[in-house]
Amino acid sequence: MSKPAGGGGRFVVDDAEPDQIVTPEDFTEEQIMLAETVRAFVERDIKPRDAEIEKLDYELTVQFMRKAGEIGLLGADVPEAYGGLGLDKTSTALLTETLAPASSFALSVAAHTGIGTLPIVFFGTPEQKSRWLPSLASGERIAAYCLTEPGSGSDALGARTNAVLSEDGRHYILNGSKLYITNAGFADVFIVYAKVDGTHFSAFIVERDTPGFSIGPEEHKMGIKGSSTRPLYFEDARIPVDHLLGEVGKGHLIAFNILNIGRFKLAAGCLGGMKEAIQLSASYANQRKQFGKTISSFPLIASKLADMNTLTYINESMVYRTSGLIDQSLEQVDLEQPTGGMQAAKAIAEYALECSINKVFASEAMDAIVDEGVQIHGGCGYIQEYKIERLYRDSRINRIFEGTNEINRLLIPATLLKRALKGELPLIERAQALQRELLNPAPLSTASSSALNPLTKPTEILAALKKVFLMVGGLAVQKHGLRLEREQEIVAALADAMIDIYALESALLRTRKSALKPTVAQSMQQPIDMTALFAEEAVERAGRRSRSILATLEKGENLRLQLSVLKRLLRFDPADLSVLRKRISARVISAESYVGL
Repeated sequence: MSKPAGGGGRFVVDDAEPDQIVTPEDFTEEQIMLAETVRAFVERDIKPRDAEIEKLDYELTVQFMRKAGEIGLLGADVPEAYGGLGLDKTSTALLTETLAPASSFALSVAAHTGIGTLPIVFFGTPEQKSRWLPSLASGERIAAYCLTEPGSGSDALGARTNAVLSEDGRHYILNGSKLYITNAGFADVFIVYAKVDGTHFSAFIVERDTPGFSIGPEEHKMGIKGSSTRPLYFEDARIPVDHLLGEVGKGHLIAFNILNIGRFKLAAGCLGGMKEAIQLSASYANQRKQFGKTISSFPLIASKLADMNTLTYINESMVYRTSGLIDQSLEQVDLEQPTGGMQAAKAIAEYALECSINKVFASEAMDAIVDEGVQIHGGCGYIQEYKIERLYRDSRINRIFEGTNEINRLLIPATLLKRALKGELPLIERAQALQRELLNPAPLSTASSSALNPLTKPTEILAALKKVFLMVGGLAVQKHGLRLEREQEIVAALADAMIDIYALESALLRTRKSALKPTVAQSMQQPIDMTALFAEEAVERAGRRSRSILATLEKGENLRLQLSVLKRLLRFDPADLSVLRKRISARVISAESYVGL
């Protein structure tokens, strides 16, 4: 894999090459073996006792956490020096995906290994790492991440939990509360955020037996019922000064960068859930008969399976492309150096924008897939005996976890614009160059899809999507300047444009890369069809979205002029999507599972 130029957000202004991305087809034998170990653990240990876990059996969950530690699952992100495996993010994403069918237990593991353990991995002192990481990697101790408060959710920096240094300088005295803390019922180590002297947002490592620290009752949730979710209370809780994580006032660097990893890993977990939903739905559709036929033979049911499979392929392409980018960014980070934590923060922040894109796309695609899965199951899909009902309920939290999708949509364009204003990517220059091109009386190039290369049209659509984003986004910046962040409807629409661009480009690059491999060249029709289907739908969304933004920005003759340019940029003859869906669904129905290649 060659290194892409620039960094985060670059996909908007530049084109990447297939050899610059990581795909599932690049997995090593070691990565595949690790995934098989996790898959066997889920099938052998977790699924037979899933009903007990779902009843919130703490003792059983902790028992299985210990087993997960034994097979290395809990130490995947922990450096080898501290008892872990020290795996790259591509490997840990694969493990997260593979664990997803473990449902609530998968969430308990994800909270522990990700947002619970990573703050110490990236920002802990050598002493803190030696003290806590080995036991967290083995499962002897279980971690939780504590950010949300009754009065601060999306506005994390509005936290009111307070920390004051004791007179003897040996402890911080914590007062306040936290809300909706995953793993709270059985966690031993809590990463807690508080404001020192009510001002300086900071992070602390808090142990369960700390005097003055107590845990409230379980919340009664819509889904993920087998995971523990409880509030925390601090009443003059005395936290030793050497439990401060990072520096006073630098807690935001820990909180937000760990959330970036959490968003990316959430997308990987959703990917595993998507594949399970397809397997359940295709299998049921092949068994259920109506009017003397299996319902999988009916075009409307088959069409649903085609769309479910396509969204999964797109998400899979995005997740592993992003894992590769993060791995490259972290390559030069030495966590054993005094500045290692700050290096890690900068490396992770480089692709914060892509992490948010992954989170939004995956959580909404997952919801769409499980919703259609319930529909395919009909009345059975509403009955708890069928796993699809559980997936439907469990999925809903993903659009709230790790920053709501609304917050992430606001972050995506805002992060891009900040990078541009810092000179980190030529966004403004490219937008200005496009304006000059659009003012040129020469006709704009239009699509000329080639029957000889089925990826020509998706490639042309991707180029058009990038131009439309620069055109509409550039106009929005011209009209509103830095006040654009207040125009949340416009910002959210621009975020959706960026999501479609990243999604389509990821799938297109993956499909092109796979076509170059002799071992998979014979099975290329499926990824080509899915890439084409997504491209056709993306260009339709771009037209609707852009017309809406332009109507907000312009009026009268100026609006008509902009709409005319938009029409020329998106002038593509529609494809017969029913043919694409029939081919995609036929393979899914035959395999009774997700089919990528």
